[in-house]
Amino acid sequence: MPTRSVSPEVIECPLCSGEGELTRAEILDRLGVKDFARVAQLSAEEAFRLLQSKHDRDNQSTWSRFEAELAKRTAELREQHKDALRLAMSEKDSLSRQVEVCLRELADLQKNQELEGELSKAARIGKREETSFEDEARSWAGVWISDKLPRNGDFLLSYRAPNGDPAEPKILIDNKDKSTIAESDIDKLVRDARERSIGVAALVARDETQLRQIDRESRWSRKDGVWVLRTTRQWIARDLDVLKPIFERMRAQGFDLLDRNAVLADEVRRTLPEIDRIEKELGRAAKAIQSVSALVVRYRERLRNLCDTAASAKIAPTPADGGVRQNVTA
Repeated sequence: MPTRSVSPEVIECPLCSGEGELTRAEILDRLGVKDFARVAQLSAEEAFRLLQSKHDRDNQSTWSRFEAELAKRTAELREQHKDALRLAMSEKDSLSRQVEVCLRELADLQKNQELEGELSKAARIGKREETSFEDEARSWAGVWISDKLPRNGDFLLSYRAPNGDPAEPKILIDNKDKSTIAESDIDKLVRDARERSIGVAALVARDETQLRQIDRESRWSRKDGVWVLRTTRQWIARDLDVLKPIFERMRAQGFDLLDRNAVLADEVRRTLPEIDRIEKELGRAAKAIQSVSALVVRYRERLRNLCDTAASAKIAPTPADGGVRQNVTA
């Protein structure tokens, strides 16, 4: 018995009672009937294909128009706001520069803070006037100075002997930086010197204005057995040079030299204030010379300018020239 096909497109032939097989399309075609289901399926698939194709074309066209419109609007907005954009960019550059300046200032501030820290460390060693005085004294040729004293004065100072050791007499130094030196400061200096068995002491003010009138008039005097020098940071090196011969004679003839020689003691007392007056007059003279020198330079420049102007000027004729215009070069 022949095997029948199971394909849905193949059916039993109604004319031969299933002895033969015809396709669905052949039977419908012989009967004059079209396969409307198949046609409908194919038509629907084609319709969907055409619809999808049209949708894709419309979608692509829509995106193209959108992109073109977006580019157009973007260009218009850029053109309208280009000045604002330029201003914003310039402000951005200005802000960047300000930030850089702030960062530099912050770095400088940090450096200053580090410097202040170092200064505060130095301040713990001693007062500023005492520390700077020590540094200055160590730079003087032939002068010895001790380390900072823990009490009874600030430093011990003396000239050096030929072997480099400090020579007598040692001088007790007390630095003062206050509006006005008081008599109590002198009394304390004398007590400190007596406790150390030192016969010479010096009270060193920061500047001349801190000394009283009595201090200026009696800069070298004796009190309770101690010779006291009242001086300033500006004067002390000069005062020590003036007193150096006295110190040398003290070592040779005894430290009571000035006690035994009242004339010499009075001469030393008068010498220091007189030197102060001479120095002031020399300072005034130096200022006057500087002023005169500046005036000479100024008038020399004026004369040179006048000469240069006269040399390049065209001198107009006078009535005595008969009205004839001449150019005369001076």
